[in-house]
Parts: sequence; C-alpha cells; structure tokens
Amino acid sequence: MTLILPSKSGRVVTIERHILETQKYYPQATGVLTNLLYDIALAGKMIASQMSLAGLAQVLGKTGDVNVQGEQVMKLDRLADDIIYHMTATTGRVAVLASEEHEEIIPVPEQTTPGKYILMFDPLDGSSNIDYDAGVGTIFAIYNRVTSEGPGTVDDCLQTGRNLVAAGYIVYGVSTMFVYTTGHGVHGFTLDPSIGEFLLTHENIRIPPEPVYYSTNTGNQEKWSKGVREFTKALHGGNGKAKPLSMRYVGALVVDFHRTLLAGGIFYYPGDKGKPQGKLRLTYEAIPLAYIAEQAGGYASDGCQAILDIRPQQLHQRTPLFVGSSSLVRAAEAYIAKYDKGEECPPPVE
Repeated sequence: MTLILPSKSGRVVTIERHILETQKYYPQATGVLTNLLYDIALAGKMIASQMSLAGLAQVLGKTGDVNVQGEQVMKLDRLADDIIYHMTATTGRVAVLASEEHEEIIPVPEQTTPGKYILMFDPLDGSSNIDYDAGVGTIFAIYNRVTSEGPGTVDDCLQTGRNLVAAGYIVYGVSTMFVYTTGHGVHGFTLDPSIGEFLLTHENIRIPPEPVYYSTNTGNQEKWSKGVREFTKALHGGNGKAKPLSMRYVGALVVDFHRTLLAGGIFYYPGDKGKPQGKLRLTYEAIPLAYIAEQAGGYASDGCQAILDIRPQQLHQRTPLFVGSSSLVRAAEAYIAKYDKGEECPPPVE
C-alpha cells in the first residue's frame, strides 16, 4: 500500500506542527498565538463535523431570530458562533471577542484572566447557502490588544488591518480547508477526516499571475456606478483587447475568495444606489481577507483606497470590496476614478 503524502515536500505536516515551526519568525514568541490558532482549528473541526450531520441532526433552517445585520439567523450560524466562543473565550489567550452575530463586543468570562489577543470572527459566512448544501466558511482576524490591562474594549477591535497579527478562514465544502497567515506567507491545510487532522496541502499560496475568473452579483449591476459597470464590461472583453474572464459566483464571500486565491481573478461587491457603503463587513470579512490577499501577492480595495488602510469606526461597519489579483483591483480603482470622478470615494478615515 502506498502512503499518500499531501505536501509537495513529501513531509506530513499537521497544522499544529506548521504553526509551531512558524514561531521562528517571532523571537519573543511565547506560544500563546500558536495555541489560539490551534483553538480555532479545533473549532473548525467541530463545525465541520456538525455540518456533515446537519440534515440528520435537525440543525438546518432558521432560528426565527434576526441578527444585528438585519439577517435571519440560521441554526448553524448560532452553533458555529457558540463553538468558537467556547473554544477560545476561557483560555486566557484573548482579552475580548467580537462576532458578526453580536451587536456588541463579547467579554471573556469574569473568572478568566484576559489575554493579550483580540479575536474577531464571522462564524459562518454564506449561511444562506446552508440549506442547499453549498459551500460556507468561517473567517477570523487576530490583533494584539492596544489597551494595557483589564478586560478588552471596543477600541481593541477597531484597528486597521496593518495591525493584524494573523488572519485566516475555514471553508466547509467538498473538503474542509483551513487557510491562514501570520504575515509570512499564506498556507492551506485540508482536513483528513480519517485521522481528524488538518494536513498541509497548499504551502506558500500565491495568486496566479494570469487571472481566470471574476466573481460578482451581476444582478445588481443596474444600481452600480458607471465606473463599476465599465470595469465589468472590460472583464467581458468589451474593450476589444482583453481576453474575457469567466464568471463564477457562489454567493458566499469566503468560498468565492478561496477560488480567487487559488485560480486568480477578482471578487467584488461594490456599493450601489441602495447601499452606497456596500454590504460586506469591514472588520469581520474585508480586513482579514485583504490581509490574506496581500500576503499572497494580491490586493484589496474599497474602490478608492487599500482596505488595510481603513480604520474602522464601528464594529459592524460596511464597505465596498474589490479583492484578488492586484492588476484587476487596480484596474477597478482606475475605472472608478475615471468615470465616477471621486463620487464613489469617501474621504480616507484616519
């Protein structure tokens, strides 16, 4: 029987081993970040297990509640949120948490000593796809706290993406993949359910130089600005020069981003006449994925400035998002600047 080794190097590398090995980049490392990342990976395994049994365990469908975003809460949304909280809040590694499902920050329990890190997460992005067996995922961002002592505060959560310590996501689909970066490359791990471990399968991911796909909800294009419409026309080969890109759109940001990361291309969800600030959340979605994109050689923008340069003013602040191959995102900025004359671009937030 031939042993199948998932990594190109021929080594079998678990996510725990890989995270431990990356500590060499941090001379002052104490292992706390390593353990926090592994806590999140373990939470991902638990969510993946629940996802595989969803139809049998009666956890499909809606809870009947509406979250802070004004969206129906799916049962698996709440389950994923609870799992991540219970796997991280009592460890002494985080000072405060923030979730897309909660209006306010989530303090650690009173009996837990606050840690040095801030964890922000979208527990189950794309949850409207759950009942149809389409891909969904978890997105997370980790910062150092900026307050000095005591419980973490909302100020700890409202940092620019340039301050990120780590970011990543977990995709639950045909297979379960954990992708993360600590600022030294982007690495992907696939869950082997037979042994219950994430194994390194995608080392040092780089967005391919030749883009293949674009991902966007073209059903909204009548509401888009002229610049965004002209950019989309160019992606179709409408300028008579560029090779048309193929359109792929799942409607789960993390899944569409994952494809863009591996295949090359662009995902965008611009603002429109009804939602000038866009739909996606800056803190829970745009910033962590922008950090991953830049670490993989790509770029992310709100159409006017780098996502990582925007300082959030609110936990649930929304933003337009263009992310993927750097050349395409820069082209989108150029079309917006040319046709919209800055009308689509709010002043930079300091």
